[in-house]
Amino acid sequence: QVQLVESGGGLVQAGGSLRLSCAAAGLSFSSYTMGWFRQAPGKEREFVAAISWSGGSTYYADSVKGRFTISRDNAKNTVYLQMNSLEPEDTAAYCCAVAGPGSRWKTAQAGYNYWGQGTQVTVSS
Repeated sequence: QVQLVESGGGLVQAGGSLRLSCAAAGLSFSSYTMGWFRQAPGKEREFVAAISWSGGSTYYADSVKGRFTISRDNAKNTVYLQMNSLEPEDTAAYCCAVAGPGSRWKTAQAGYNYWGQGTQVTVSS
């Protein structure tokens, strides 16, 4: 049974930073591309970032490029999302997900098979 547990969310002022973690269990973690998504109130879930199985390649949504960094530690079965220069528009529930097979970057929810419950990030102005 695949389990993904996010942590690290909270309340931060605009311009601040947070680091999210996603601990995975029940899968061969180092074999999978991992992604982060977010969902703001009243909006659809949107892609944030993805990282290849080795950590050697990353891909970002334009809205977070240059501010967020995705990384992973395969020895700890954990993927991270470092968020800097946070803006009120970044307020959302952030969740991690396991990508399905295939070599192309996946930005749609349908490209991911397993999801965590999410952690709330609130950025005050």
